[in-house]
Amino acid sequence: MEAFKTLIMIIGGFASIAVIGLVLMQQGKGADAGAAFGTGSAQGVFGSAGSANFLSRSTAIAATVFFCCCLALSIISSKQGSGNKLGLDAPAAAQQHAPAASQPAAASKPVIPE
Repeated sequence: MEAFKTLIMIIGGFASIAVIGLVLMQQGKGADAGAAFGTGSAQGVFGSAGSANFLSRSTAIAATVFFCCCLALSIISSKQGSGNKLGLDAPAAAQQHAPAASQPAAASKPVIPE
């Protein structure tokens, strides 16, 4: 099960890097002014629609893969026992095994000078 979990983590890592890269490569809505600086060549490579269709579809696919990996990891983690491997519940365990508090000291009578 650990090998399967590791494989899903690796796929999710690659998908997250792909989403980041694809989002950064996309042009914003105000990027029409950038065509004057030579960014219009993408139409020759990706077809008449330009790179917008290709990049947006690729981003959607990578985001779907990332979402599925996250969902699968959460399901796998919930199916494995309640044991916490990180030791985050160690203080609670220490409180359970703490020795009983000692009884309060007997109240002494106040000394009144005569």
